[in-house]
Amino acid sequence: MKKIAIYPGSFDPITNGHIDLIKRASKLFNTVIIGITQNSKKSAFLSINDRIESVNTALLGIDNIKVLSFNTLLVDFAKAQNAQIILRGLRAVSDFEYEFQLSGMNKHLNPNIETLFMTPAEQYANISSSLVREILSLGGDISAFVPNNVEKLLKTKI
Repeated sequence: MKKIAIYPGSFDPITNGHIDLIKRASKLFNTVIIGITQNSKKSAFLSINDRIESVNTALLGIDNIKVLSFNTLLVDFAKAQNAQIILRGLRAVSDFEYEFQLSGMNKHLNPNIETLFMTPAEQYANISSSLVREILSLGGDISAFVPNNVEKLLKTKI
């Protein structure tokens, strides 16, 4: 049986921390699906098309990934993609409580889904998409936090 994992998120924007986790996960699973959420309750900085394109460009050369968007329950999206595993990144202990609740709810909704928590490499532990957007909005240098294609895209949006 092929092992298919989904790494969901808004990726608004994708960061070097996300990319590190995806690269590591791509060595563990046959396929890693990057599921970009379309959350109608959250206003996105980048359009869904910009996010899909920037993620695809940032991940060129990783052959066993797919980038898809979804606006359904994560467990329903996972089932439609034949995925058995949901990947979640934990940057700090403070992330764990929320992620633990989500994994329990997902398990309740679909008992066949497992959640796998991965921690970032140390140099990426403090990076988040929202911090990148804030630094950018205040004129700071984001080049250490995002790939070049994402930095260029973000600078066109401010």
